[in-house]
Amino acid sequence: MGLLGIGLFFDNEDKTIIEFINENIYVNETAIITGGTRGIGLGIARALGSQGINLVLNGMREESAIKDVIAEFEDIGVDVIYVQGSVAEDTVRRNLVQTAVKEYGQLNFLINNAGVAPDERNDILNMTEDSYDRVMNINLKGAVFLSQLAAKQIIKTKARQADCHTAMINISSISATVVSTNRGEYCISKAGMSMLTQLFAARLGEEGIPVYEVRPGLIKTDMTSTVTDKYDALIGDGLCVTKRWGVPEDIGKVVLTLVKGDFNYSTGQVLMVDGALTMNRL
Repeated sequence: MGLLGIGLFFDNEDKTIIEFINENIYVNETAIITGGTRGIGLGIARALGSQGINLVLNGMREESAIKDVIAEFEDIGVDVIYVQGSVAEDTVRRNLVQTAVKEYGQLNFLINNAGVAPDERNDILNMTEDSYDRVMNINLKGAVFLSQLAAKQIIKTKARQADCHTAMINISSISATVVSTNRGEYCISKAGMSMLTQLFAARLGEEGIPVYEVRPGLIKTDMTSTVTDKYDALIGDGLCVTKRWGVPEDIGKVVLTLVKGDFNYSTGQVLMVDGALTMNRL
């Protein structure tokens, strides 16, 4: 149930157990996080897990390779299930949603975070169809059809519990609008995520389910490790107003605020988490 060690933390004699649960814990609320075992996805998982939200995490590595990640959550009493495989595959997408519903009885949140960069950066004039298909299938097609499956279950959850928290959150990138001509397929996939957000926000609005896009800037992860020196220098020269790399925890904090329902009247909107890198300045 993801009760975050309630026996250890409940020590206020002035509150009933029910009051404590209602104030502090998302009882049985469940999130699917794609790409949830490393980088930005893990930062999001840690933020949601800190509130006792049940986690269904997806990734490409064998489960034996993420034992430390699973143990980290289990040690604080968070229920976590790992579903291996690429969201580009229909069977994996269906397994994710079915697992959440079977194990926890409901699905409240979908965090579309899984994404890959091109294996090889090529000038847009030399971009290959194979590279385009790989990036688009994982980054965009997977998110589109997983959203479709998950939305139907989130609607059912909301219909049963009108006051529960629900949301769909798409993790895109400043590359949705900032051009990189040597990784065009990545930019196109992230621009598509922006329209995906608006489409589902419009459709799910009538169900009372908000949908958001979180747009990270330069976040220190495995994906950006190959360009660390380049951007260390640029950040030092003032590329970002906030003169540091972003970290996965920065994204996790924003997503947690969104799933708490604090911005329900802002459905369909983009939240920039980029240290003001994209702010227009003279």
